[in-house]
Amino acid sequence: MLLDIRRLCSFADFFVICSAQSSRQITGLCDDLGEALSGPDASLRHREGSSDSGWVLLDFGDLVVHVFSPERRRFYALEELWKAAPTLLRVQ
Repeated sequence: MLLDIRRLCSFADFFVICSAQSSRQITGLCDDLGEALSGPDASLRHREGSSDSGWVLLDFGDLVVHVFSPERRRFYALEELWKAAPTLLRVQ
């Protein structure tokens, strides 16, 4: 899910909220995103959480990516917290 949060906060422009089925998938997804989004125009500024905890945050500046296990995604319910943000992309 891609949310446009530009009108709602000043620390980022977009949130990506996604799920992975296992800690191994969370690690792989985060590693691939870090590699794909590294370069002169984007770089990983901060990483928080761990795949074993079921939640990892990747801060690329204007883009913040949340990778959750299904259980943690339901618990944190960021879609509900940021429901005022326009959804630009939703993949099921």
